[in-house]
Amino acid sequence: MTDIAELPEDSVRNTPFDSALSDRYLVYALSTITARSLPDVRDGLKPVHRRLLWAMRLLRLDPASGYKKCARVVGDVIGKYHPHGDQSVYDAMVRLAQTFSLRYPLVDGQGNFGNIDGDNAAAMRYTEARLTAAAGELMAGLDEGTVDFRPTYNGEEEEPEIFPGLFPNLLANGATGIAVGMATSIPPHNVAELIDAAVLLIDKPEAETVELLDHVKGPDFPTGGVLVDSPAVIAEAYASGRGAFRVRAKIDKVDEKGGGWHLVVGEIPYQVQKSKLIEQIAELINDKKLPILADVRDESDEEVRIVLEPRSRTVDAEMLMESLFRLTDLEVRVSLNLNVLDDTRTPMVMSLKQALAAWLKHQFEVLVRRSQHRLAKIADRIELLDGYLIVYLNLDRVIQIIREEDEPKPVMMAEFGLTDRQAEAILNMRLRSLRRLEEMEIKKERATLDAEGKELEALIASPARQRTRMKRDLAALRERYGPETALGARRTLLSEAAPAREIPLEAMVEREPVTVILSQRGWIRAMKGHLDEAAQAAVKFKEGDGPAHAIRAQTTDRILLATDQGRFYTLPADKLPGGRGFGEPVRLFADIDADARVAALLVAKPGAELLLASGDGKGFVVDMADVAAETRKGKQVVNLREGGRLKVVHPVAQGDDYVAAIGDNRKMVIFPLGELPRMARGQGVTIQRYKDGGLSDAISFKLDEGLSWTMGGETGRTRTETDLTPWRAARGAAGRMPPVGFPRDNRFRG
Repeated sequence: MTDIAELPEDSVRNTPFDSALSDRYLVYALSTITARSLPDVRDGLKPVHRRLLWAMRLLRLDPASGYKKCARVVGDVIGKYHPHGDQSVYDAMVRLAQTFSLRYPLVDGQGNFGNIDGDNAAAMRYTEARLTAAAGELMAGLDEGTVDFRPTYNGEEEEPEIFPGLFPNLLANGATGIAVGMATSIPPHNVAELIDAAVLLIDKPEAETVELLDHVKGPDFPTGGVLVDSPAVIAEAYASGRGAFRVRAKIDKVDEKGGGWHLVVGEIPYQVQKSKLIEQIAELINDKKLPILADVRDESDEEVRIVLEPRSRTVDAEMLMESLFRLTDLEVRVSLNLNVLDDTRTPMVMSLKQALAAWLKHQFEVLVRRSQHRLAKIADRIELLDGYLIVYLNLDRVIQIIREEDEPKPVMMAEFGLTDRQAEAILNMRLRSLRRLEEMEIKKERATLDAEGKELEALIASPARQRTRMKRDLAALRERYGPETALGARRTLLSEAAPAREIPLEAMVEREPVTVILSQRGWIRAMKGHLDEAAQAAVKFKEGDGPAHAIRAQTTDRILLATDQGRFYTLPADKLPGGRGFGEPVRLFADIDADARVAALLVAKPGAELLLASGDGKGFVVDMADVAAETRKGKQVVNLREGGRLKVVHPVAQGDDYVAAIGDNRKMVIFPLGELPRMARGQGVTIQRYKDGGLSDAISFKLDEGLSWTMGGETGRTRTETDLTPWRAARGAAGRMPPVGFPRDNRFRG
């Protein structure tokens, strides 16, 4: 090991550790942002993709040629241009060839390049590839001086800094990437729509994003699907460059003979793996989380076909689809984060207009540079043609000079006023070409080139001509990728979804009868089936415990639990512990105060009402929907005085029109139900007046059917009093003694 004292003085620097670390981390971060993860707004490519396509071009893998092994391409890329791992380079190449990843693939693959199920591609030694027409469009003009070239990492080769082609690759194929402190996510779009928007920008540079959206309807994914966002949401995302799009699978309802039906998924959302999607749906069926769905089958071949069977023909198809959209990846959110490198290699989030404008700016620069390059070529050719014309007019003298002079070049240059290039070209001519040196042909070619040069000069000098030429070139590109072509037709449908419906619990839970039993000490359980009184009596409890409440319900029901403190809690019947053992403490499902007692346990019914009354004789009527609580803390419904308790929680039956109340003083009063207010929360009004004691019980009933109560003893007979005139009074009266035979416990129910 070398001693520090032996190192050269300039190799050791005294630097604070945090400063040295931040400097080095900044270099790494900038390298990741500018040279790895973010695409360039001008050609939509990251360096690895650009180098892959460049290497394939040098290997002459154009669409008309044969395929070459991917291993050969990857070898050239990592050896000459991109010194990184071969697997990462091959993975990038595979994505460029996947028809379900890129809207317009840039690589034409032969062999196993993976599939929509999520299976990986075969090894690079087995697969072959060549460029597609879209890649050719993207690289068109590389030999025409349109872009700058830079040395490769080892200085042995050159590579283009950017691609000049007219193909709008950034938005057409999209991009994803995670850099340091930033990321990008750009969904693919339709080329014809992008070109239409670009033409609008050429004609009207001040056009806003909203106007561009008359042409760019939204993303166009290679896997199709349905875009269900509203135009306002889409416009907001494109205006800011940030947002997300809701994409759903394309699902069709297919009717069967006999009245049955099933659903067929023909297209799935972008970047969703079909195999994992089917696993998701299968888990819902196995776990009984979506009982209205019976089965899922994958009948896919080259086209996606997933068949969904409902539990029965009576299931609402729309409700089933809504449930699947909520619970599975049949609906996903595809993010938009238009974070790209501009022409100065600076990362920034652009709007749709900014991205299109930056791409058009690059295309105009390419157009000018191509024209200038062609002008230089024309000038070179005209120079040679002028020399050839001199040879034709003085052919004998030129031959004599070449035959007699040891150094004919300077002699010809001096005698005929030739340039060095002209003289060199004349000396390099073959003898057999002399017969073709005809004056008319030379003059004709020169005139043609001269006219072309003048047109190019006019094009370079006139922005208006440049705009006209650009629109003409874009129109030619649109013909090749128009909506009437197989590749250019829009695949993703646009259909704004209706507001989300509330999915009923029946769709999520299998409906089964249960009997909910709550013990005196607060242990709760849900036993299968509707138990009769004998079965309930046989239920066992812990030592010192016993039955308190028992109700019949369905697993799809919500159970309301009311405490004597006036607070209500909601318990899902399907989440309650089963009948094995003694159940579990109810306080595990709701935050019930330690000194609170359970006053009632009942099934929540939509549209039903409850009669609530406290021990001091105040009460009101409340809708069951108003007492349902969404959290463990419950909902305070009855406001009680200090020391007061909720005494009565009585479901009001359909048609009940009167209230009967009895106090601890054994006096009963009967008055119309309409005299009690409907409230969502409060103390209520006085039901009955007392000198001593308070309310014992209250009930609602139908006056024309009379008032019934259970007699004591083993017979269990029920007595009904039909003439209630003596007890009818206004609400808040003191009342009078109940009919003969009324229970001594002052309770209407046994």
